[in-house]
Amino acid sequence: MCGRYGFIPGQDFITRFEIENAEFELRPVYNAAPGMIMPVVTQNSPKKIEHMKWGLVPFWAKDPRIGYRMINARSEGIETKPSFRASLKNRRCLIPASGFFEWARVGKEKTPYYFRLKSSEMFAFAGLYDIWKDAENVEMRTYTIITAGANELVARIHDRMPVILSPKVGDLWADNSAFDPSRLLPLLKPYPEDEMNSHRVSPLVNDPTNNSADILDPD
Repeated sequence: MCGRYGFIPGQDFITRFEIENAEFELRPVYNAAPGMIMPVVTQNSPKKIEHMKWGLVPFWAKDPRIGYRMINARSEGIETKPSFRASLKNRRCLIPASGFFEWARVGKEKTPYYFRLKSSEMFAFAGLYDIWKDAENVEMRTYTIITAGANELVARIHDRMPVILSPKVGDLWADNSAFDPSRLLPLLKPYPEDEMNSHRVSPLVNDPTNNSADILDPD
């Protein structure tokens, strides 16, 4: 699964994701956790940044608390799962990130590791979003991160990893003008391990209230 990630936008963030709107403020989030409001890129002509809550709440849900069980969507069979199949058709999105965390378990001990690209560039997770409305018709926009089986690097720590998309592939994924499962579903695969690295980090990351750059330092 993917339960924590980092978001550290650089000066080239707007050009990297070809964002058309600019009426927002982006601050680094070194320890993004479920339930937080985070930037999401949607491409409903043009691309834009929207702020959404992490934890998908399907439009048909009776209780929005379901979102805390929907932070991830397994890629396997995603097109048939009631919680995700509607969003898969026309509410695909990109979740900008700088890296993600996983924990190695040895007995009762859990040791956190941080995974990122060797280039240190920002990338995008494949995501889905939905729009839920309460009894007063107030909208809540939420998202989930799609996961796949882990590549060899991540598999040393965990058997799942978030789906990372290259810029070109990301454009195809986020284009909601058409839905072609034969082109989209093959994109949901592990990222090449030789383009990634990892290091152990401080247990400070275990507490989502810790949100400072030093939690990314090698431990």
